[in-house]
Amino acid sequence: MNIQENISLKKYNTFGIDVLAKKFVSINFLHELKEVVSTEKDIFILSGGSNMLLTQDINKLVVHINNKGICIDNQDDNFVYITVNAGENWHDFVLWCVNQNYGGIENLSLIPGNVGTCPIQNIGAYGIEVKDVITKVEALEIATSKLRTFSEEECKFGYRNSVFKNELKGKYIITSVSFKLTKKNHKLNTSYGAIESELIERGITKPNIKDISNAVISIRNAKLPNPKEIGNSGSFFKNPVITKEHFLKLVEKFKNIPSYIISETEIKVPAGWLIETAGFKGKRFNDAGVHTKQALVLVNYGNASGKEIFNLAKKIQEEILNMFEIKLEIEVNII
Repeated sequence: MNIQENISLKKYNTFGIDVLAKKFVSINFLHELKEVVSTEKDIFILSGGSNMLLTQDINKLVVHINNKGICIDNQDDNFVYITVNAGENWHDFVLWCVNQNYGGIENLSLIPGNVGTCPIQNIGAYGIEVKDVITKVEALEIATSKLRTFSEEECKFGYRNSVFKNELKGKYIITSVSFKLTKKNHKLNTSYGAIESELIERGITKPNIKDISNAVISIRNAKLPNPKEIGNSGSFFKNPVITKEHFLKLVEKFKNIPSYIISETEIKVPAGWLIETAGFKGKRFNDAGVHTKQALVLVNYGNASGKEIFNLAKKIQEEILNMFEIKLEIEVNII
């Protein structure tokens, strides 16, 4: 292991925020991780850097999780069981599965970040959540340096949520994630978002999982900025769920407000629509801004600080609360 000092984290977070790590080490193997946590407890875990906004220097040891590897544990005629190390890039893993004709995560194409972070916020897109295919999560307890296996139930998955984001936050480091994917009779989900229209435009009437992955990639590229070109962390806010009564009041004032029925009493409203309606889409405040094509995405046009982006987020929250009486919840971890 090579522990370095005063390292810029700009290339290690998708927002491209330039803060310093007091100490930094990249972990490639489990035994290295065990060694680190057994000698130093005050650590900051960094994986793909895709779901965080860094607002200050990190005055502790930054541990970059970089362990690689994909292993097929078991398979039968219908399913394949795969364990993937936490340091693998998520999108690369999705493409690998699609090329093997393993179905279940094709709708999650092009989501930034690494495999190890996918269970923390239960990543989801286009009608699919990663909890639908996760069978277990292996994590190292920082206090004891012992490995623990969490079942899907023990992960306590919710909408962009899990046990690792709540009561176990900062207590475990995810080392690998296991999945159950289909080998045939894939359950295709084309009804959410613009997938269906994208497939029609491509002249595809009987799509396979590769067609869906390609459609999702095309849609995301058209709507979302590439973090390598413009710093961002994807969706910055959660889509709020409000009561039916609250929604009916909003409809009186905003006739075209889009919605998704969650239950008999709850309605989900797209956060991007709220932010756009409030006039923030495409707005820029120095180098911090709201993306021109997708209001749900906050961006760093070059030299914005984490604090500038966070202040913009708070300004948006205040305006949405004033206009719609809805409290927008931030999806990204603020550090």
